[in-house]
Order: sequence, then structure tokens, then C-alpha cells
Amino acid sequence: MKMYIFCAITSLLFLGCNPKNQTEQPKEDTLKVEFSLPKKLKEVSGITLSPDKKTIWAIEDKGNKNVVYGLNTQGELVADVLVENAENDDWEDIIKDTQGNIYIGNFGNNDNDRQNLSILKLDLKDASQKTTKAIQTTKFHYEGQTEFPPKKSNWLYDCEAFVEMKGNFYLFTKNRSKGFDGTFLVFKVPNKEGDFEAKLIGRLKLDGKYSDAAITSAAINSTQDKIVLLNHKNIRVLSGFTADNFNSAKIQKIPLHHDSQKESIVFLDDKTLLIADEKDKKTGGNVYKYSF
Repeated sequence: MKMYIFCAITSLLFLGCNPKNQTEQPKEDTLKVEFSLPKKLKEVSGITLSPDKKTIWAIEDKGNKNVVYGLNTQGELVADVLVENAENDDWEDIIKDTQGNIYIGNFGNNDNDRQNLSILKLDLKDASQKTTKAIQTTKFHYEGQTEFPPKKSNWLYDCEAFVEMKGNFYLFTKNRSKGFDGTFLVFKVPNKEGDFEAKLIGRLKLDGKYSDAAITSAAINSTQDKIVLLNHKNIRVLSGFTADNFNSAKIQKIPLHHDSQKESIVFLDDKTLLIADEKDKKTGGNVYKYSF
């Protein structure tokens, strides 16, 4: 019995000193449905907010139109904005920078074989627009990828999640490798027109199986010291990173106790997140609110 008590106390102390192993248990029913998405939006892959937070901009992924959809805060469709000069090869995330500029990540790469990856900066101001254009195209390829596709044990070059921070994009890859182990890569790309090598600045690992640890979206808070990563069942909060190194980042796991194909996340404010999931026969097709 003494040995059991000693081991239990030691385990608690160890967890308390190692943030990477900490798990925060949310209160019950903290994932609240704000509204159901319009029926035409079945495959929402990214959401972001207008600067005044009155419009939720949403996109869909491969196989859907090159359109950005605007929703009001009740979930009503108020805008269909055609992107005139860009194809939806596989749009996987949409974000806003601190100046209010909107960017689309055209970098979905399920088979790890694409060589036309890009990030599009849009001339998108408000929900009254009928069309918009990409006014900057940031093309890139990944440092370290030399085969298209590589061996299935190294399918680490799909991406569905990115943020913008201090003039650079940060991409968090989605592991599709055979023998999934939760590993993901962090790449840095300058926020400017051109064709660049995405620099590898982090190789980290999340615990759990594919639905627990395959990254589907990302968002950064207003002070840019915390980044949230989304997957089907959990949120991970990254902190302690630097602009050029994510290897030392602390990772906090927040289980949502809710399993669906969650593809989109954005900060409503620094203590509140909006999360969207895709619609299938039984679940999803909603926007949820989560409060820290």
C-alpha cells in the first residue's frame, strides 16, 4: 500500500511538472451548438471572422466551387463571393491576419503528390461583394520533400491548418502516413508574392489515433502567444514557441468529448472559439462555441 501511494504521488508530481503531458478536462456540455450550417454547405473546411465579427467567412474543400461564403451570426447565408482568378484545387483553411486581410490555404494534399501548393490573399472586404480576386499568390514547396508522393510511411506533407504571424505563414501538416503515430511538421513561409521553400521549423507529436491527433485546422490568439490545433475529438493548445522554432512548444490537450469531422476553428475572442464540422448522415453540419 505504501508503495502504491508513493507511485501515485510521484505520477501526479511528474504530470504537474511536464506541460506536454497535461490534459485539461473541460466541464460537461461545454461544446455548445451555436447554429446549424446552411444545407448547401456540407463540406466546410475553414472559417474565419470579418474584422467587425459580424460575418463568418467559410470555404469548402476539393470538388467544390471557388467561392467564399458569408454567414451572419445566426448562421444565415448572406454572401456568395466568387474568387474570379483562382481554382479550388483543395482549399483547406481560411484565416485573417491582424490587419484584417483574408487568406485561403490552397494546400490540401491527401496523396502527398501536389506540386502546385499556394496561399491566396483575397481582396475581400465585406458581405456586399459578389466577386473578389486573389491579389497575392504565395507559392511554396516543402523543405525535405523530394518525392511526389514519398513512401507511405512518410506521408507528412498534407496540410489543412495554418496561421499568420508577424509577416509569415505557419503551416501545421496532417499526418497521413501508414503506421500513423501522431507526428506533424511545422513549416514557415513568408507572407509575400513569390515561390518559396517552406522552411521546416518544428517536428512534434500528438498522442492518440488518427481521429485524436490528425490536424484539421488552426487559429492564433490576439497576443500571438497561443495557437490552437483542431482534430475530430480534441483541441491542442501550443505555447512557448518562437518565430523560428516550434520544437520547444508546450502542448496542452483539451478533449471535447464529442466525435465528428471537425474541420474549422477560429478565435471569437481570446477565451472563446468557434468550431465547425462537416455534415454526414448522422452528425455534424454545425458551428459550435467552446469557452476556455
